[in-house]
Amino acid sequence: MIRKAPVSTIMTEHVITLHKEDSLEKAEQIFKKHHIRHIPVVVNNVVIGMLSKTDLLRLKFADYDENEDMDSDTYIYNVFTIEQVMHQNIVSVSSSNSIKEVAEIFATKEFHALPVVDNNKLVGIVTTTDVIKYLLSQF
Repeated sequence: MIRKAPVSTIMTEHVITLHKEDSLEKAEQIFKKHHIRHIPVVVNNVVIGMLSKTDLLRLKFADYDENEDMDSDTYIYNVFTIEQVMHQNIVSVSSSNSIKEVAEIFATKEFHALPVVDNNKLVGIVTTTDVIKYLLSQF
């Protein structure tokens, strides 16, 4: 196992993002279309928050089902904004942080994804799945 392997070797570089003005309905469509669970919210490529698929599920007060009544979802999504639902106190890492450091953050915090930021700009995203896949490749 490479002890100091940087997170840049496992992160996703082409990150799908949202803006605080985007709708929650758009966010749900992105989650479904791209089969992802976390989307950074940015202003001029600076991360201001993180929205997770779980955040949307909590709004619905019910289990996720692709055949749900879209009228009730639309109502809920019109009541709240992305800015109200996203997590705002974001922990980020730089592309030079080691995978071990990222794994330690995941192990001690309740995060499942971290934005990767260099010079205050979003350059990638790393998830617990990325770390697990990396560790499995070492066996």
